Amino acid sequence: MKNLNNIAIIGAGPAGLMAAQVLSEAGYAPTVFDSMPSAARKFLRAGKGGLNLTHGEEFSLFSSRYFEAESSLAPALELFSPNAMRLWAQNLGFETFIGSSGKVYPLDKKAAPLLRTWLHQLKENGTVFKMKHSLVSWEKDIWQFQTPDGRKDYSFDGVILALGGASWPSLGSTGAWVKILEDKNLNISPLKPANMGFNVSWSEVFKEKFSGTPLKNIELSFTDIHGKTQSKLGELLVNDNGVEGSLIYTNSKYIREQIQENAPFTVYLDLFPHRCEDKLVQDLSKTRGKLSLSAFWKRLGLTGVSASLLREVLTKEMLNEAALVASTLKKFPLTLESSRPLKEAISTAGGLCFTNLDEHLMLKEFPSVFCIGEMLDWEAPTGGYLLTGVMGQGKQAALGLIKFLQTPKASI
Repeated sequence: MKNLNNIAIIGAGPAGLMAAQVLSEAGYAPTVFDSMPSAARKFLRAGKGGLNLTHGEEFSLFSSRYFEAESSLAPALELFSPNAMRLWAQNLGFETFIGSSGKVYPLDKKAAPLLRTWLHQLKENGTVFKMKHSLVSWEKDIWQFQTPDGRKDYSFDGVILALGGASWPSLGSTGAWVKILEDKNLNISPLKPANMGFNVSWSEVFKEKFSGTPLKNIELSFTDIHGKTQSKLGELLVNDNGVEGSLIYTNSKYIREQIQENAPFTVYLDLFPHRCEDKLVQDLSKTRGKLSLSAFWKRLGLTGVSASLLREVLTKEMLNEAALVASTLKKFPLTLESSRPLKEAISTAGGLCFTNLDEHLMLKEFPSVFCIGEMLDWEAPTGGYLLTGVMGQGKQAALGLIKFLQTPKASI
């Protein structure tokens, strides 16, 4: 028999759906509200390039990816570890594998089949969905939604807010909840882009020729605001506005912090990380004969976007100086002017501060109301960390709500 408590989950992303799963499996029948016509639209969009569920690295290293929020995320990750994520997918009928990068995917790498199965299971267990229901106000115990039939008021025994951040707002996460919670005098850190690209002033010729071109097997390095050197091998993508891609996203938090204080900010690219500078000087000093500079460079493996990057920062005369070209290839100065807008970012930094919440993610000032997922003030790089974190918080809050409902006088 289903428990008769009136429970609302507001937000049908992965965090809210995981909360619904835990509640429904415990015998409760939550109602999931969402402003969009269908659930987990951002989850589906993120899965278009291959659904990255989590990461296969050692757990302590995995936990460290959450920056300053590592301790705040610890309870969620203990409840829902990367291994638990893989077991969760397996229980839905989807085996997983670890790719060469350490990222974990379903065998078919698709989001839609897994989501369909998950939603079917939730409905079978008694979860009710009310789509096209946008939260517009919260006054005392009354939650008001804009619905296809006009505004409607609801009251609940327990509420889990999973309202998302403000990236990709066309998919439902608009950040409109900030005003509603600010009116409750809750502490909210300003929303900022995370896992985003950065603006670079490319020449028109370079943009026209190389926008959409990847720079592979390079090393990015810079100094963060704490004076620590950050350095990583990987790949980035040149675009009309500047740069994006995994190497940029991994370091986006540190770069954003530097730009906030020291814009514009220059990072450095080693375009030949597996070739020492002395060897480059030696190769570039060889007799060119009748070869054009481009043909000569081509013989050395210096072609395409890498060769054209040199022309972005060196004059025609400088391009003939072997030592200068070699040093530029080993430490190419890439000046980042600003972050791309929040609406373009993969995810959101900032949000509701953890100081507002107890150990179950319940609002200290508003018992029975829990907050989870990307609306909270934490961030992580791409690689499955975001998804694991939000789903772990969904489980954490759902267990907290169950404890709250089962405790006499509804207090924990």
